[in-house]
Amino acid sequence: MEMNLQLHHVVSDITGATGMKIICAIVAGERDPDVLADYRDVRCKSSLEKIRAALIVNDRAEHVFALAQSVDLYDFYKAKIADCDHRLKEAITTLSVNGGEDLPPLPKARIKGRQVDAPACDVRAALYGVLGTDLTQIHGLGPSLALKLVAECGTDLRAWKTAKHFTSWLCLAPGNKISADKLLSSKTRRSSCRAAALLRLAATTIGRSDTAPGAFYRRLSARIGKQKAVTATARKTAVLFYNAIRHGMTYQDQGAAAYDERHRQRVLANLQRRARTLGYTLAPVPPEPAVS
Repeated sequence: MEMNLQLHHVVSDITGATGMKIICAIVAGERDPDVLADYRDVRCKSSLEKIRAALIVNDRAEHVFALAQSVDLYDFYKAKIADCDHRLKEAITTLSVNGGEDLPPLPKARIKGRQVDAPACDVRAALYGVLGTDLTQIHGLGPSLALKLVAECGTDLRAWKTAKHFTSWLCLAPGNKISADKLLSSKTRRSSCRAAALLRLAATTIGRSDTAPGAFYRRLSARIGKQKAVTATARKTAVLFYNAIRHGMTYQDQGAAAYDERHRQRVLANLQRRARTLGYTLAPVPPEPAVS
């Protein structure tokens, strides 16, 4: 910013191919905007003219020095992340394989492409070999997030007898504060559990999807607020995670439209039952005649 380098306005990621080529060229001593704009990658959507206008920089020596320091630190941390990915790959390969050759082929990936923060190794295939089930089929759980949850909770969830015990341990289930047979509070307990924080993070992603859990999140968000909707959706995801690992459940999403229709039918059945208790019968409204 002090150099007036407005590169972040013309490229979506300054650490991408176009951004790093231009930044490294500036550090190396190049100042001509035309030459710098020629480093544009063919996949970049911004035109040469637009990029050139953003590269008229203030080349004070102290600013170039600070930029060079930042580039060196970026390369250093990038190398350390690569070392962590290599060590992670070694750790995953040492895990025992559940089922061996009897496992069916790995299901088709639900999301194409690679996540930005995903490890370099194939975490999805490694977890499938260890668990015998593909956790990434559950909406909101990518390979990286699934690996973090397995690291927090383990591969054997028999310590929790049911999914209710598991969600209670995560502090995602409603509380039950009772005194003299009177319910005082049903708020969820506060927790520093990292697995619960990861599931809440997944819930916010699910809320923007056209899925049954996404429709569930949006319905609760409109009724009781986003904060409680996140907790409720995180609990649903925790139940799916538990059943997938403990019982080998295969998750299949019914879609937002099917969920909304089921909710509509459930509300209609409740209304009809309440009407019968009061001595009434509900009947659908006849369609209005067409106007000729």
